[in-house]
Amino acid sequence: MHPRDILLGAQARTGTLPVCDHYSGVEARMRKSLQMQAELAQEFGACVVDVTLDCEDGAPVGGEAEHAALVTELALGAAPGARVAVRVHPVDHASFGADVQAIVGRAGHRLCHVMVPKVETPADVEHAARALDAAGAPALPLHALIESPGAVHRAFDIAAHPRVQSLSFGLMDFVSAHGGAIPSHGMGVAGQFGHPLVVRAKLEIASACHAHGKVPSHCVVTEFKDRGAMAAAARRAAHEFGYTRMWSIHPDQVRPILEAMSPSAGEVEEAVRILLAAQAAGWAPVSHAGQLHDRASYRFYWQVLERAHRTGTPLPTEARAWFA
Repeated sequence: MHPRDILLGAQARTGTLPVCDHYSGVEARMRKSLQMQAELAQEFGACVVDVTLDCEDGAPVGGEAEHAALVTELALGAAPGARVAVRVHPVDHASFGADVQAIVGRAGHRLCHVMVPKVETPADVEHAARALDAAGAPALPLHALIESPGAVHRAFDIAAHPRVQSLSFGLMDFVSAHGGAIPSHGMGVAGQFGHPLVVRAKLEIASACHAHGKVPSHCVVTEFKDRGAMAAAARRAAHEFGYTRMWSIHPDQVRPILEAMSPSAGEVEEAVRILLAAQAAGWAPVSHAGQLHDRASYRFYWQVLERAHRTGTPLPTEARAWFA
């Protein structure tokens, strides 16, 4: 049997999506984003970034239908194998139904998921799921954007919905929803990792996702010209807050995200050595470098290799067959 089946089985798994979700809503940038995605896939040998075409912030007021038509054509024209998603308007927005019918109704088979912003309750997810069903896409996953204190409170219930694949944290709206109680620096790269209410929200969302086998996706960093700040934020999101995916809003942010969420060469080599020893022992406990390992640690090291594969990190020859 494959290590994935032996170690994970029917157990819910997190982190099965590309580690970067790149957002754009202006036509020229959407086209460039799709081109960037194709170039990165060729470079890394795997799709390391999703491209989400944005209707919520991308569509001009009064031009929602035209923007939805553009997004549909871009999705239909994407390269074979491209992972293209769409962020529609919130479920209580007048354009939500039209977005779903226009885009999912025509291009649902080319989409990897639909992002629904401003999700407040599981009922919002159910409303969106029924709309996708009516548009002819009953298997298309939903991603939910958590943007308010109430939504954070209900994050576990939202993550439990079977149609939800990932939760994202909407930092800017979350801070704004507090009516000035969180200062403006809470939206910056430093404050968002320091203010207790923002930290609590991030941890609640990540914990809800891991509890239900969904993917936690970290919020944007608005200081997109500061590569050092971006890299530091991505590392903290991955190593301290439990996020396995992160938003990008500028092409320069993609590589820092990939680097932060990729295992090191040493981590990959250690994982391969332990898993090969475990395989040779029929997945019974083994001793390695003076430490006891069993299926609990095997599961961890297998997930290291899955993360390496998703980020295009080179794998030793003896591990490549697992991902052929």
